[in-house]
Amino acid sequence: MSKNPGARVDTPTHEQLLFRLLNEIGIVNQLASTAFTRLLPHGLTLAQFSLLNHCVRMGDNKTPAQLADIFQVTRGTMTSTLAKLEEKGFIRLAPDEIDGRSKRVLLTQKGRAAREESIRAALPLLAEATGAIPREVAERMLPQIEIVRAWLDKNRLE
Repeated sequence: MSKNPGARVDTPTHEQLLFRLLNEIGIVNQLASTAFTRLLPHGLTLAQFSLLNHCVRMGDNKTPAQLADIFQVTRGTMTSTLAKLEEKGFIRLAPDEIDGRSKRVLLTQKGRAAREESIRAALPLLAEATGAIPREVAERMLPQIEIVRAWLDKNRLE
C-alpha cells in the first residue's frame, strides 16, 4: 500500500520507456545467451555459434574484416574465433580471388551440421518455454522486436 495514496505518478518520458525496453531486451539477451551456451555441442562458444548461424542465414564468403565489422568486435577477436572454428573443421579460410592478401570465410558442411545440432540442442528448453510464453505473445512481439533491431542495426555507432 502506498504511503501517499493521493500522490501523482509521473508518466515516464518516451526516452525513459525506450531505456526500459532496451534494458529488458539486454537482460533477456543475457539470460537466454547463458542458457543457450550451456547447451551448445562441440565445445562451441556463443560467439562461435553466432558466426556459424550468420553464415547459414546471411551467406558466407566474407572476409574476416567484414565479419568483425558485422559482429562489432576487433579484428583480433574475430581472428581468434575463426581460428577455433577452423580447428574444428566448421569453416575454411580460402584466399580471396580478387585480393590475394585477404582471405574469405567459407562454411563447411560440418559447420552447417554443427549449427543445426546446436539449434536441436536448444529445442527442449524452447519447448519448456512454450508454457510460459504463448505462441500469440511471440507472434505479436516478434515484428516489434524486429523494428528495434533494424533501427539499432542501421544506426550503429562507429
